[in-house]
Amino acid sequence: MSKRNKVLLGAGGAVLLILLVVVSASAKRDKGTEVRFEKVGRRDLVAAVTASGKIQPKKKVDISADITGRVTRIGVREGDYVQKGQFLLQIDPTIYQANLQRAQAAMSSAEAGWVQARANRDQAQRALQRTKELREQNPNLVSPEQLEQAQTAFEIAEANATASEHMVEQSRAGLQEARDQLAKTHLIAPMAGRVTRLAVEEGEVAVPGTFSRETGLLLTISDLSVIQVKVQVDETDVVRLHLADSVEVTIDAFPDTTFMGRVTKISNSAILTAASSVAGQNDRAVDYEVEITLANPPSDVRPDLSATARIVTDTRKQALAIPIIALTVRDNKPVTVERTGAAAPPPRPAAAAGGDTKKKEAEGVFVVANGVATFRPVKVGIAGEEHFEVIDGVREGETIVAGPYQAIRDLKEGARVRSSRQAADSAGRRPS
Repeated sequence: MSKRNKVLLGAGGAVLLILLVVVSASAKRDKGTEVRFEKVGRRDLVAAVTASGKIQPKKKVDISADITGRVTRIGVREGDYVQKGQFLLQIDPTIYQANLQRAQAAMSSAEAGWVQARANRDQAQRALQRTKELREQNPNLVSPEQLEQAQTAFEIAEANATASEHMVEQSRAGLQEARDQLAKTHLIAPMAGRVTRLAVEEGEVAVPGTFSRETGLLLTISDLSVIQVKVQVDETDVVRLHLADSVEVTIDAFPDTTFMGRVTKISNSAILTAASSVAGQNDRAVDYEVEITLANPPSDVRPDLSATARIVTDTRKQALAIPIIALTVRDNKPVTVERTGAAAPPPRPAAAAGGDTKKKEAEGVFVVANGVATFRPVKVGIAGEEHFEVIDGVREGETIVAGPYQAIRDLKEGARVRSSRQAADSAGRRPS
């Protein structure tokens, strides 16, 4: 074969290949984009907020050391149930007993000094009275200087008596303080409950927690009759919550059981963290604490167990719904579909000349008719786990594009589409 014939043959093959590619692409375009169809229908929807947190008793008491001393005896163990007034632990009372004896001696001394000061005052008062009487009987018997000296002696004695009385009061207060300090060495339960934390051992030194509550913590008593779950809810979700909302709680320690509860408290202020308190970090997302009271807590539940709460915020019975994945965003345009009973929104005013000409976007779905996808804005309501409630924009029974996500994202207005199920059936009918 000559060189010329080879060149012609090669050129013809290239042209044929190009024609095949063009024909294949044209056929592909004619068939349309493969998507998943779904008809708009009605279903029950449940809107919920999911948050995680910890199990906590509604009431607990952290018992801390108010004095410094060595723990000499512990009367309970972690997990024990105690009654109100039951002995818990003993701090070495030796120093505080000595302080009490010292205060008692000071009290006795002050009382004796007060008795002596009162006697001196009474004696000075009698001397002053006699001097005045003699002065009245015969002015020559008592000089003015002697009368002045008697008056001064009485005033000094009266001031000493008053000072002694205050010393008695001061000593009495010191004695009471010493008694209180001694009483703090013998700790008893302030309420009935279970010992959920025992932070010390016999022989350790208990110190007051001046700067940190954990430093002086000795033990914790919890009332486990009412169990709560404290969860952290994002600021975008907390506004949807209400008191008494129904909650489903799962506890990691009880994976096969779901516990019911109610929202009993929603915090009005955000949870402060170390990061949020740093200057310039106020733009971070914040969480709010929500308390959930369990209606049927397990008998062997413990504080600080991890839990997840599903808070039901709203429900709809047989609401018109579309898949969440079907909702997309495109340039806004008016809705031309016949309304389903809802009033049409008023037309928006056109942008003023020289104003912002940026196109606004609208949420909507691609409605399929005769194999052509047309974008239609919709108004949605609550969100279930997989579907949105549709308030306006589509009618029941209409076919929409329900997936896959990438196909919906790339889909153009007026594009031809075909069901991926039909494509699969066609592939199955091809001859082998």
